[in-house]
Amino acid sequence: MKIIAIGRNYAAHANELNNPVPENPVIFLKPDTAVLKDNKPFYIPDFSSDIHYELEVVLKICKEGKHISEKFASKYYEEIGLGVDFTARDIQTKHKEKGLPWELAKAFDNSAAVSNFIPKTEIADLHDLQFELKINGESRQNGNTRNMLFSFDFIISFVSRYITLKKGDLIFTGTPEGVGRVLHGDKLEASMESIQLLSFDIK
Repeated sequence: MKIIAIGRNYAAHANELNNPVPENPVIFLKPDTAVLKDNKPFYIPDFSSDIHYELEVVLKICKEGKHISEKFASKYYEEIGLGVDFTARDIQTKHKEKGLPWELAKAFDNSAAVSNFIPKTEIADLHDLQFELKINGESRQNGNTRNMLFSFDFIISFVSRYITLKKGDLIFTGTPEGVGRVLHGDKLEASMESIQLLSFDIK
């Protein structure tokens, strides 16, 4: 199982970090050791003093595919969930300044909190899907998939040109604006169409 993540898929988020809006999906990977499940607490690592949260809709791939046509891409996932892409922003900034890859800022252990998944048939409209992150009861991120630069189906098609997708792979589809730092003692709660899927603590 691998995690494929899409960066800068919401223009407002790209703008808030002073990044250019991409013409094609920006892709990075996380290993399976990044997965944090079952609402277990996230422990801030000692190598960073600026860990940021990024709430994302996550697709679970249901069968193997390569060179998938966009018109058939919807057949390659049956369930969706939510995930928090934790980012060591201080490390990422230093690496970007030097033109280096930023895997250390994205791929560290437990950096991908993932909810349980629900059948996509339970969502009325995947192209108009509302999702929200609250920290300590305060709304921090409100996203809607209609604002994505690249749709779920386009992402699957694009990624599969380069990387074979396998059953169980997860695709983090990008975060909306409102990202920020997590602190010891924070409680993160995330919902999709008012269905709470994540609730865990920062330690």
